[in-house]
Amino acid sequence: MANKRIGVLTGGGDVPGLNLAIKSVVLNATEEGDEVLGIRLGWGGLLNYNIEDSSPQEKLVYKLTPLTVRRVDRTGGTFLHTSRTNPANVRPKETPAFLSESKYGKVIKPDGTKDFTDYILKVLEHLKLDALITIGGDDTLSYSARLHKEHFPIVGIPKTMDNDVFGTEYCIGFSTSITQAVSLITNFRSSVGSHERIGIVELFGRNSGETSLITGYLSFADRTIICEVPFNFEKVANLLLQDKRNSPSNYAIAVISEGAVSDGGLIVESGEEDAFGHKKLGGIGEVLGEQIKILTDQEIMYQKLAYLVRSGPADMLDRMVAMNYGTLATQLVERGDFGKMVAIQNGVYTCVPVDVVTAGKRQVDVDRYYDKENYRPKIQYIESMPMFIG
Repeated sequence: MANKRIGVLTGGGDVPGLNLAIKSVVLNATEEGDEVLGIRLGWGGLLNYNIEDSSPQEKLVYKLTPLTVRRVDRTGGTFLHTSRTNPANVRPKETPAFLSESKYGKVIKPDGTKDFTDYILKVLEHLKLDALITIGGDDTLSYSARLHKEHFPIVGIPKTMDNDVFGTEYCIGFSTSITQAVSLITNFRSSVGSHERIGIVELFGRNSGETSLITGYLSFADRTIICEVPFNFEKVANLLLQDKRNSPSNYAIAVISEGAVSDGGLIVESGEEDAFGHKKLGGIGEVLGEQIKILTDQEIMYQKLAYLVRSGPADMLDRMVAMNYGTLATQLVERGDFGKMVAIQNGVYTCVPVDVVTAGKRQVDVDRYYDKENYRPKIQYIESMPMFIG
């Protein structure tokens, strides 16, 4: 008989390393005699689980064993699948039919949007879970903090290619996204150089420009624009024109965060807000390219890397961190140390209160890592810095 029954889910955007973290949880928990349930579709798996339905709902929840996870580490993404569901903010059109007229849910907005936390807790009780390990970014983990406040045993694992979860220096997926981006930019140089143009590469980064900063640094981009520092179109255009003229191959490359903002306040986003209040970012690089063409009469090549850099298997660093985060999370469950998020601080593995993720946004230390006058990474001091600068 299992000592504990542990649930595990992944929420938000997929990144390389998620499958490794899940596998690590399953192997470590099974070794301790525990049972692990995989919850599909993130928080959506729990919201859509019908406790009145006596039939197996394996499309939402199913048992994970060492055999189930034997091969999952060989691919990227998450085999449990994911969603951006926020049970505390469910619009009528997103509400499962069996819940629409039920006693569950508290209306929180005039349009009928409800907080279904009471139902999520009922599902967790129905599944007889002793603990839940959640793997996600600040949105997924902020709801984990909510469940902790409701006294449900939670342990969180941070993941996001933006590396912006507050309370940790590293999130699963960051290293692989940088590796992919640097490789793709290196390849992009072939076409930009062949046509003697200015290349604009747009990368993910809503609140933190660290993905663009480190990518620009490692790929030797001519200019790197991050979301922490508003940029001026004309100044960037003139700098890139100068870079192009100074290059023996007569081309230049700029990297820009999708969340970058012009000094006039322009930010490019579209669509309606998701369940966590975010509109879809993307397109600021294209706008920058159009303005450069107008201001300099130069031909532009615009490339939005987007989902390409979050796809594929994890690199060595993400494999190691994901496996160790999974192990540490399981160890916290075993000793009953709940309400925590596993983390790296000062270069070592540790854990912090999970509600720290709601205390702020992790952003680039501009004075330490960036030349805001020239739009370039500039690390002021290397000595005494950790191996992974950022």
